[in-house]
Amino acid sequence: MSSELRYTANTQLEHLHARYTGTGHADLTKYEWLTHQHRDTLSSIVGHPTLTSFLAIADGVSTARVKHEMTEKMLQPCGPPPKKDDD
Repeated sequence: MSSELRYTANTQLEHLHARYTGTGHADLTKYEWLTHQHRDTLSSIVGHPTLTSFLAIADGVSTARVKHEMTEKMLQPCGPPPKKDDD
């Protein structure tokens, strides 16, 4: 019984990771987690017209400019990745 439960839990977890790439996993680094969080936030702002309008009014620019800047920030929202240590 417990092996069936474990199998379904693992299957459900794999399905969530495949469907939602930002859910993370055991080997996720702090940089990768922060990058996912920033990209999710930026895509939410771009995807909701009222948030885009609010930022455009606050910054005094057009909504197209806000969308463009947010989309550009999605490339490397937390800067370049840290160097990997090969031990």
